[in-house]
Amino acid sequence: MVLFADLNEHDFGLIHAPIDDLEYLPGASLFNEGDAAKGIFTLRHGMVKLVRSTLDGRPRIVRVLRPGDVVGLEALASAHYDSDAVALTAVSVCRIPLDVIQRLAGSSPRLHSQLMQKWQRALKDADDWLADMNFGTARRRVGNLVLKMRSSTNGDVSILFSREDMGSMLDLKLETVSREISRLVRDGVIQPLDKQGRIYRVMRTDFMPSD
Repeated sequence: MVLFADLNEHDFGLIHAPIDDLEYLPGASLFNEGDAAKGIFTLRHGMVKLVRSTLDGRPRIVRVLRPGDVVGLEALASAHYDSDAVALTAVSVCRIPLDVIQRLAGSSPRLHSQLMQKWQRALKDADDWLADMNFGTARRRVGNLVLKMRSSTNGDVSILFSREDMGSMLDLKLETVSREISRLVRDGVIQPLDKQGRIYRVMRTDFMPSD
């Protein structure tokens, strides 16, 4: 439904290669940076992080994808994936072979339009992620992440990750992330809902972390 919602019977008649339903456990890799691109993935459930290596070899999380997003969209323009795609939570995806997408995009204006909209959204999300997560004080970065990671089904709940992952996203040290999360809890902005420190209830949505 992510890409094919507007297709008609003729469009589906062009699909000959199998579209696979796949599930991944947290930490499992969908593909790695530099792998030959064979298909794209529509994300049905869960969250996927996109990771790239910096010039000095450090991993940086450049985006987090949610249900409705397309993983590996760059495969339509390149022969290789440009990042690692790793399941942050349990993930369910549809893997669509490239030749299926290319054939349908060439014959279906509806699918071509859907792909262009997804591409534009991906570019905007990447720009927004960079702006929100990599500028400002540590408190502002962590606060922005808490707000950005609110659940699409329950806006009061924010699902975070390991402190290492958060540090990679925000370009902060693990100790700094832990200190800022504790500060938000102490200030009554968020309330922990699990022992692992991954799930929080957002008590205030009108706060703005100060610089």
